[in-house]
Amino acid sequence: MLNTASLLNMNETFYISHGSPTLAIDDSQPARHFLQSFRQRVLTQKPNSILVVSAHWETTHPTVNLINGTSDTIYDFYNFPKPMYQLKYPAPGAPELAKKVKKLIDESGILSEEVKEDKNRGLDHGAWVPLMLMYPDADIPVCQLSIQTNMDATYHYKIGRALSPLKKQGVLILGSGSATHNLRTMQNVDDDSVASWAAEFNNWLKQSLLTGRYEDVNKYEEKAPFAKLAHPRPDHLYPLHVAMGAAGLDSKAELIHDSWSNYTLSYASYKFTLSTT
Repeated sequence: MLNTASLLNMNETFYISHGSPTLAIDDSQPARHFLQSFRQRVLTQKPNSILVVSAHWETTHPTVNLINGTSDTIYDFYNFPKPMYQLKYPAPGAPELAKKVKKLIDESGILSEEVKEDKNRGLDHGAWVPLMLMYPDADIPVCQLSIQTNMDATYHYKIGRALSPLKKQGVLILGSGSATHNLRTMQNVDDDSVASWAAEFNNWLKQSLLTGRYEDVNKYEEKAPFAKLAHPRPDHLYPLHVAMGAAGLDSKAELIHDSWSNYTLSYASYKFTLSTT
């Protein structure tokens, strides 16, 4: 539930590159240690609730999971180590937040139909893998909002803009994807080498965000080098556009983590902070 007794004004939104599901158990990954230190080094305030926009929930029409009680842990991956299927993240659902998300988007005029509700779907690994590292006690209510890969980046940015008022209610808005995501190009390498095209796209994204060129990021498919190679499908980047939009028009982006695995998989993660001056 939204804690109306202790409302917290959240000035930040985040985009987290969650990479591989094994981030949950692979202690060799720097991104894992970054997420484990999130509460101490990045966001010391405890959110009242969390809205996750994950790359791993695609629907034709925007949908929220409206869960009363404990959220199920969804194992939406295959042929991974057995311990991965024994992990649980029993966070409470956030039905009040789900209704607020629906109301804000419905009233924004972006859609021709109302946001749908799913009263059964739990948390996919794009949500529970980073959250179990960031908030291991699983005591913060969590709601998810789906993405629409049949729509463009600007649409997702507008969805984020509609959700911006949630920050004033202490809601942590978290986009979860990967700054680069082309599974066909991933390789097991013995060193820290990175494909040149992946590094070039990653650097373009960083420079565009840090200099406030959000419109370029919304048009990344035509503006960015190697855009289609870095993201054959847009699912892992659209959560960034939602977080970017939700931050507000005068927000500033900050790179809060940057590491790589498997030659082409970037764990670059960003914080968007609304200026209070």
